[in-house]
Amino acid sequence: MKKVKTRTISLLILVLLMCAGMTVYLVKYVRNGADWASFSANNGYYTKGVLSVGRILDRDGLVLSEYGSEKGRRLFPDKKITRISTLHLLGDQHGYIGTGAVKNFASELIGYNLINGSYSLRSGGNDLYLTVDADLNDIAYQALDGKKGCVGVYNYKTGETLAMVTAPSYDPVAPPDDLTSNSKYEGVYINRFLSSTYSPGSTFKLVTTIAAIEKLPNLEDMTFHCEGSAEIGNGKVTCTNAHGTMDIAGALAYSCNCAYAELALKLGADTLADYFEELGLSESLSIDGIATAQGKYTMPETTNDLGWSGVGQYKNMINPASMLRLMGAIGGGGTGAELRLIQTVKSSVGIPTGIYKADTKTLLSADTAEWLTDMMRNNVEDVYGADRFPGLDICAKSGTAEVGGGKDPHALFAGFIRNEEAPLAFIVIVENGGRGSTVAGNVASTVLQAAVEALEK
Repeated sequence: MKKVKTRTISLLILVLLMCAGMTVYLVKYVRNGADWASFSANNGYYTKGVLSVGRILDRDGLVLSEYGSEKGRRLFPDKKITRISTLHLLGDQHGYIGTGAVKNFASELIGYNLINGSYSLRSGGNDLYLTVDADLNDIAYQALDGKKGCVGVYNYKTGETLAMVTAPSYDPVAPPDDLTSNSKYEGVYINRFLSSTYSPGSTFKLVTTIAAIEKLPNLEDMTFHCEGSAEIGNGKVTCTNAHGTMDIAGALAYSCNCAYAELALKLGADTLADYFEELGLSESLSIDGIATAQGKYTMPETTNDLGWSGVGQYKNMINPASMLRLMGAIGGGGTGAELRLIQTVKSSVGIPTGIYKADTKTLLSADTAEWLTDMMRNNVEDVYGADRFPGLDICAKSGTAEVGGGKDPHALFAGFIRNEEAPLAFIVIVENGGRGSTVAGNVASTVLQAAVEALEK
């Protein structure tokens, strides 16, 4: 009887261990099944490490990437400029660009799901349609005119990313011999829109303005006086001009550093840090599973540092994608769609394999967004020039971010279109480009005109 009892307990332990093992396996299967199926050592879908199934197309059906069995590698469009402008979107032949669609959307291309596993082995994979317009990417890359930087445009109602361009780039079909030695290709494997952070320059004044609107009840009645510089703490905060006396709308339009240093002192570093986080600028976004870099707010060490922090010229860093989402939220009355890249995925017989729709997120109140929208429109009408954006109800803020080292500042221009038929948000960053409103603003004008035309197709 004792033996039977011992054996029963042993058997029960074995059963429990087996159940525990099965539970662990099922959890790992659910979490990691797609990664297992799309692992580059899977010879069913990869040839010498190159994904050999599935096609990637732009929103209009232009094939951007497919496998060419006769050449044993992924093939890209016939048009050279399109190969260059979509390099960081798709990824390179060797997988050095970690955020590329071929690498990150491999399970969608293969056709994997939890129920059927990798169901498209015999069909040659799926067709993955991106939200991006390849022609618009071409225009954006050319508008950067050889400068390093990035351009992002998305529909803040639907989340569709229409343009995502990074420079420098190169032709993946014929990589230059000096790719690793020529300074003009420095950082070429980095998708600057997704994976880089930049000093925000005066675009940070939007954060300070939002905090001031919500924390300073007398803001509408406040006036600021600028004589070109102001003693703040143990040093000076300087302006490009002596702006005289102005209200908050004038301070934002003329990007008055003295006024915004004063606002920063009234608000305090903790408030600025809180709003930086609440507005999503310290967050790593997930764009269809691709993680972006996180922005960072650095707490000022002195009163003078706090003044410069409110201006946007301290140690704070923003990620372009996060700033773009904020522009979309302002344009959307406080709520904007999350960015996405996948439009749809279809099987080899044209049947959609899933539903891809963006979530929305509220980053600020509707009243704050309305007030800020009017001020950003005033920026365009009074300072940047509405005639530079014909037919477009542009609301924007420029930034000129000093980077030191004797280099020209980075040029930034971010904002959105209020047109109901073209709810587009945008960000342009031109590294060492000079003045934001001039250099980055010109790029934005070119790209947005083309973007609106693309939506009308």
